[in-house]
Amino acid sequence: MEYVTLGTTDITVNKNGFGALPIQRISKEEAARLLKRAYEKGIRFFDTARFYTDSEEKIGYALKDVREHIYIASKTMCTKTEDFWNHLHTSLKELQTDYLDLYQFHNPAVCPKPNDGSGLYEAMLEAKEKGLIHHIGITNHRLAVAKEAIESGLYETLQFPFSYLSTNKELELVKLCKEHNMGFIAMKALSGGLITNSAAAYAYLAQFDNVLPIWGVQKESELEEFLSYIDTPPILDEELTAIIVKDQSELGGDFCRGCGYCLPCPKGIDIPTCARMSLLIRRAPLSVYLNDEHQGKMAKIKECIHCDHCKKHCPYGLNTPSLLIANLTDYETFIN
Repeated sequence: MEYVTLGTTDITVNKNGFGALPIQRISKEEAARLLKRAYEKGIRFFDTARFYTDSEEKIGYALKDVREHIYIASKTMCTKTEDFWNHLHTSLKELQTDYLDLYQFHNPAVCPKPNDGSGLYEAMLEAKEKGLIHHIGITNHRLAVAKEAIESGLYETLQFPFSYLSTNKELELVKLCKEHNMGFIAMKALSGGLITNSAAAYAYLAQFDNVLPIWGVQKESELEEFLSYIDTPPILDEELTAIIVKDQSELGGDFCRGCGYCLPCPKGIDIPTCARMSLLIRRAPLSVYLNDEHQGKMAKIKECIHCDHCKKHCPYGLNTPSLLIANLTDYETFIN
């Protein structure tokens, strides 16, 4: 079993974190079964957020009886101190707990700091002094904000997208975190579904002793894959290396990560799906993405009003409207 300690925190767990964003999409009882199964088989780190609708409620419902044996991380997207306290107390209530092991600023546009005028970092410190949170972290999709957070010395953990499709710039963040003894939590470890070999994804991330991957899970079959790696972790052998190299050659470069920060679209376009369709139709059974539902989703791209909301909110600087058109053209050609 492989363990990781998140920087200077007391959080030491096996290299399988439970990403609880996807359990929004399943029933309360289904989520409870998954969460209890994860706990019973050794997963101890559970990541959620106030923004993830009923995710916190489901974790509290399922795991309140074993609270002292697990670590719970949540996040707030607040920009005002009043909202900070409302979010925190709501999270504690939904999770049925008196404290959070890790509380994170959720993808802020700038790095919160003391005396920056927002009062947010001071609120974090006050919450920590009161025992409502144990550790302070930050999540982001912006390289500049992430680097600033690391070098500030104000945060104990950074949560950032990281997989074998990441660039050298993301790899530099991992190394920088290690230099600063800061925990690194890897989200999007399957790159929003583009990586289809979980063993290759796991083996790649296992190389980094300061990285804790969180796997987004909503199906029992997905959970069982990662549970099997606790006792028998995959080795980065020639076979898995070949898969990684092939994926890097096919999927590297500018592509939509499916983070969803471009939403909501005023015309209701499912941008995280549609902007990646060219990749998705080549990496999944055709029946999944060529059905009437997805044809309807792709057709909505033609209703784009070019407001550039998606482009302005993309943390990766993608020209999202152009990406949507290119994917629609490819999709229609593929069908024909």
